[in-house]
Amino acid sequence: MGGSLQDTICAIATPLGEGGIGILRVSGEKAIEVAAGLLRLRSGKSLASVRNHTLYRADILEQATLPSSDVQRQPSRALDEVLVVVMRTPRSYTGEHVVEIHCHGGPLVLQAICESLVQQGARLAEPGEFTKRAFLNGRLDLAQAEAVLDTIRAKTAGSLRLAQEQLRGTLSNEINRLRETLIRLLAQVEAGIDFTEEDISFIQPDELAAGIRAMMDGIAQLVESSREGMVLREGVTAAIVGRPNVGKSSLLNALLQTDRAIVTPIPGTTRDVLEETLNIRGVPVRLLDTAGVRPTNDPVEQEGVRRSEAAMEQAELLLIVLDGSVSLTDEDRKILTQQSAKKRLILLNKTDLPCGVDKAEVADLIRSTAALIPLSAKTGVGMDDLRDAVRSLVLRADFEPGDSAVVTRLRHRTALLKAQEALGNAADSVKGQLSGEFIAMDLRAALDALGEITGAVSTDDILDRIFRDFCIGK
Repeated sequence: MGGSLQDTICAIATPLGEGGIGILRVSGEKAIEVAAGLLRLRSGKSLASVRNHTLYRADILEQATLPSSDVQRQPSRALDEVLVVVMRTPRSYTGEHVVEIHCHGGPLVLQAICESLVQQGARLAEPGEFTKRAFLNGRLDLAQAEAVLDTIRAKTAGSLRLAQEQLRGTLSNEINRLRETLIRLLAQVEAGIDFTEEDISFIQPDELAAGIRAMMDGIAQLVESSREGMVLREGVTAAIVGRPNVGKSSLLNALLQTDRAIVTPIPGTTRDVLEETLNIRGVPVRLLDTAGVRPTNDPVEQEGVRRSEAAMEQAELLLIVLDGSVSLTDEDRKILTQQSAKKRLILLNKTDLPCGVDKAEVADLIRSTAALIPLSAKTGVGMDDLRDAVRSLVLRADFEPGDSAVVTRLRHRTALLKAQEALGNAADSVKGQLSGEFIAMDLRAALDALGEITGAVSTDDILDRIFRDFCIGK
């Protein structure tokens, strides 16, 4: 981020478009002074004299910020009636002086006030700069700052609950506990190094090895939790695949409970990949409805088949649809034997019609690599079984968001694996009776890796990468 942290920043904090209320934020050493230049409190008080965390009625005074085509108005006139609240350092989101202005949510009003704040000496905030300042001022650690973004972007109740737990410090507390244990081990090892000539040992090798193993076990539990955590935060991509006219688009409509895809008896109706996101048993699923896979001379349909095969490669979960009312075709058999390493569910559609498929042949082709689920996209029979199967494929049966610390980001998982590797090297050094310097070096590497998660160890590159994903007003 290019701006100085000494600057006073401002931004519109509510989404673009019309709304009942719009909110602008100002943060920095001169936030109260900047906002006071625009506000006239109805009580007659000065903004600098008002109480913390209390809403006051005020008028925003017109400045030369309305479009030039508008008629010039007297500067003393009110542009809008607002509510204003002052949050003085350190009791604010950023840890700095913060002023929030709550006005009517019209784009013109919001833009005019924002431009006036800039004229008064503020600058426009960069993406995530309010939250970055909260981190730099010690109001949040880095994992909690990321949880702010996860809260905004949560797509299911489970992902929201995980984000809130992380925002409250559940993961950070566990990481800090591990770091404190590691610091104690490192201190004992380094003390032994300092007193080598006196032949004083501050920790016995067996005790040190046991401490390292306990650390590795704790980290392993967090790494294991990342499977579910990342699924709930990021979701999974599932492709509905099959030959033409087996009911793929009908299945998409049944899952969405709306007529999203065109359904006709004519094979090849779907020519492109349709994409929708939905909540299946608490799991965010990005659903891809693909064109029917079959040999064809039609160049448009050929492109559709190519895109279907690309979607199969991209997807983490395949929903392979078969027409259960007829015998398997060569196209069915080919699809059933493709991508066998992926998570797959085999869906025998059209159970509302007499069964015509040889289930034994299907079972032989998939060789127990996928569950077989009879259903009817037309009547809804079996749809709940499908939803249950999707969840069980991507989440442990006993997993419940918020029960314990859960890793939700690849950045966290990568740092944990680095710490685990460093601890493994330290354990090998203890076993090999190497000198304390080698053990201490690996313990410090593990300590730094854990510190990357909470921001105890960070670089500008990491911070910029994290906060650039935020919206401007956060």
